[in-house]
Amino acid sequence: METFLNVTLDLLNGFGTTVKLFGLTLLFALPLGLIFSFCSMSKFKPVSALMKVFIWIIRGTPLMLQLIVVFYGPGLAGAWAEDLLAVTDNALIQWIATWNGLDRFPAVLVAFVINYACYFSEIYRGGIESIPKGQYEAGQVLGMTKTQIFFKIVLLQVIKRIIPPMSNEIITLVKDTSLARIIAVYEIIWSAQVYIKSAGLIWPLFYTAAFYLIFNGVLTVLFRKIEKKLDYFKG
Repeated sequence: METFLNVTLDLLNGFGTTVKLFGLTLLFALPLGLIFSFCSMSKFKPVSALMKVFIWIIRGTPLMLQLIVVFYGPGLAGAWAEDLLAVTDNALIQWIATWNGLDRFPAVLVAFVINYACYFSEIYRGGIESIPKGQYEAGQVLGMTKTQIFFKIVLLQVIKRIIPPMSNEIITLVKDTSLARIIAVYEIIWSAQVYIKSAGLIWPLFYTAAFYLIFNGVLTVLFRKIEKKLDYFKG
């Protein structure tokens, strides 16, 4: 019983990091994804083309690889910059050579925010483009500006349409936080693996499933309630 309590306390400590990473990723990725979607839909072709290529790269490569690049990339770039300092004293090259990169948790957060912002941007884009053009035209007839049309007519309908795919991505995010251990961030899976190495206990690793299931269960109920509240938007 004492072992079970100790394991639970350690897993709760690791789960705190999991929840922190989850919350901060949503906090930054949701608005950033909206900005990305606007850029990808921009009528200025260089901006939209560049953003589409960036989103394609991020969505087309594993998040694990992106974590490694964000954390270890600055060190590799620094070594490359040090070699260049032999032939140039450029200020930017000097800064790259002396920059040590991000700490582990900030590096994980940056990788997660960029990755999920790209996925969210495609969901936003699909939701915005699904709104009939007639609604934009109706707003213009009423003398509304493009900003007013977006926030007063389009936005709530977009939210209604994107809740199901967005909820799927957010639940996936909960599980993806386990990848943080790749660069030794102390999240719940890492907490459980410690017992395998130190005490030969494997059950704490399976015990982590209970934390994920409860957390995802709460999110599922929350999203269902949000969908019901938005049921007045039909079609």
